[in-house]
Amino acid sequence: MLFGATGFTGRLVAARLAQRLGTNSGLRWALAGRDGRRLIEVRDAIDPGGALPALEVDAHDPEALAALVRRTRTVITTVGPYQLHGSDLVAACAEAGTDYLDLCGEPEWMRRMIDAHDETAKRTGARILFSCGFDSLPFELGVLRLQNEAIRRFGAPFPRVKGRVMRLQGGLSGGTLASLNATMARAADNPEALAHLRDPFALVPGFKGPEQPRGNRVEYDADLDAWVAPFMMAAINTRNVHRSNALLGHLYGTDFVYDEMQIGGPGDAGQARAANLAALAASPNESLKPGEGPSAEEQAAGYFDVRFIGLGAEQQRLTVAVTGDRDPGYGATSRMIVETALCLLDSGHGLAGGCWTPGAALGATVERALSANAGMTCRTLGA
Repeated sequence: MLFGATGFTGRLVAARLAQRLGTNSGLRWALAGRDGRRLIEVRDAIDPGGALPALEVDAHDPEALAALVRRTRTVITTVGPYQLHGSDLVAACAEAGTDYLDLCGEPEWMRRMIDAHDETAKRTGARILFSCGFDSLPFELGVLRLQNEAIRRFGAPFPRVKGRVMRLQGGLSGGTLASLNATMARAADNPEALAHLRDPFALVPGFKGPEQPRGNRVEYDADLDAWVAPFMMAAINTRNVHRSNALLGHLYGTDFVYDEMQIGGPGDAGQARAANLAALAASPNESLKPGEGPSAEEQAAGYFDVRFIGLGAEQQRLTVAVTGDRDPGYGATSRMIVETALCLLDSGHGLAGGCWTPGAALGATVERALSANAGMTCRTLGA
């Protein structure tokens, strides 16, 4: 079940599901959302024969949502901001034992959902997977591959890993901007929410690890001989990576330090570029409205290249590269969540219920699926 099929990202996910599954595959699927007329428009665009079910359900109707999720094994939801429109659906899935996947980049809301529904999901067997897109799959999987390779080669994980965005081309949508604005508005009015946003271990209740880099200013990175700038998505990605570590039994260690920055480059030119990247990250396009976003041509022209550099206590060093051949937030993200859902259906039968990160839940299985079907590669480069 794809919930929220009429939004900007929802339409992309619907189109990708149609490409991967069609309407005559052995796997039955459906569209759902609050606006029946717009659902029919989406359905007609991807299924002119009209065989695909399109179900009108409001995100704020708990009884209707409960009935909806009892009809399906898995729900993909693109209805954001999740903190405004997503809580009832998580509750319904957790109670019904129905698997749930989203594209959430709202860590404070995720923490509230973990606190409220993790135990219920463990009891019912519901697998709740947050952040199944560019937030934060490439980052989870890059760190996981790097640390597994460190353990294989050196006998221990790296205590320090740097995530560095080398190149990225892509745009924001109005929905993403609305999620960011909703997060900041809640933090302004709620001291507990603000504390969660500032805590790098906010998604690991009861655990406090070592001090983490703040990553909030342009600085020189001596390990890379380059100037680096703040990365807009670091606030969610770093917290998901720390949650993955905890869900994997602290595979990376309890002393693990991780940050994410954008590469400006060496010398004066690199410093100037880093300053420009920082300014762009601090001033997103406020004119975008929900339903608006990059064109199909812009999505196809997008890409990303992220490096994960592991630094060992005895001068060991290793790098993993994660790259993608589409706009990260939309062209790539729509494929990522579809492949994650299919992996959960096909390969997740032994996975216990609870609130998961997709990397910790599916690991190398979803990495292979993304390589085969989503244009993402994950490679170990060496030092």
